[in-house]
Amino acid sequence: MVAEQISKILVIGGTGMLGQPVARRMAEEGFAVRVLTRSPHKARALFPEPFEIAAGDVEDPASLDAAMQGCQGVHINLQDNFDYDLERRGAENAVRAAAKAGVQRVTYTSGASVCQENCWYPGTRAKFQAETAIQASGIPYTIFRDNFFMEVLHNLVRGKMALHIGKHPTPYSWIASADYARMVARAYATPEAAGKVLYVAGPEKLSMRQALQIFCRIVHPEARLVYMPIWVTWIVAILGHRKQLQGVLPFFRYCETVRFEEHPEQANALLGAPSITLEAWSQQQAARPRPL
Repeated sequence: MVAEQISKILVIGGTGMLGQPVARRMAEEGFAVRVLTRSPHKARALFPEPFEIAAGDVEDPASLDAAMQGCQGVHINLQDNFDYDLERRGAENAVRAAAKAGVQRVTYTSGASVCQENCWYPGTRAKFQAETAIQASGIPYTIFRDNFFMEVLHNLVRGKMALHIGKHPTPYSWIASADYARMVARAYATPEAAGKVLYVAGPEKLSMRQALQIFCRIVHPEARLVYMPIWVTWIVAILGHRKQLQGVLPFFRYCETVRFEEHPEQANALLGAPSITLEAWSQQQAARPRPL
């Protein structure tokens, strides 16, 4: 049920892997949704009317000011594998514009390993600083520190290989983006979620290897699981001019050394625990039409 004071949400990063399900779930819950994008044509293809499309960029304060007008909430979902600091800059610009526009609530997609001790890694430092800017803005906020998303598994299958990149010493509590989107939407209708940093963990703990095995058995039975050390993957990425792979490899190296925190009790009590298992999610993916 939509909170009385909040009827329109601006979604920043709405065309991304996690932004899309959040935007759609917000609309299903009865909110009017405006998507901020640098590519209006791409966004309109993804989001037909009544979604609103606002052309703009988190690096352009004027476009943020315009996009915020008439919105009571803003959801921030930013990521750039080649410019980690974009999260800090984008969050700072977004909450500055939100405060000017009188926005009443901010939500933000962070990560379960984000803490001051892990700020040696640029991506974590940017998220930590983004969290700090949001908390200092004076706007009621809900920050989600999420575990690993199931959707990432799609990116690890290349042709007939499923790539297990680097060591992952501890299991992850895998989350389906649909569960996460439901929790974000629920936060806007839950006053008790304001002012909270919430850890989000899926219903089961699985190692990276176990997750890939389940995913491939159901979705890509033709794919063979291949373990690749970080140093081997670096060579493949550089020789193959694979810029996207080069961009994510520092994160996989980071995963070899840090622990993802799991304290989901408060999030589960306030917003309802995630319930979609990797098996069930994989069955859903297998049932979807594959691109030709």
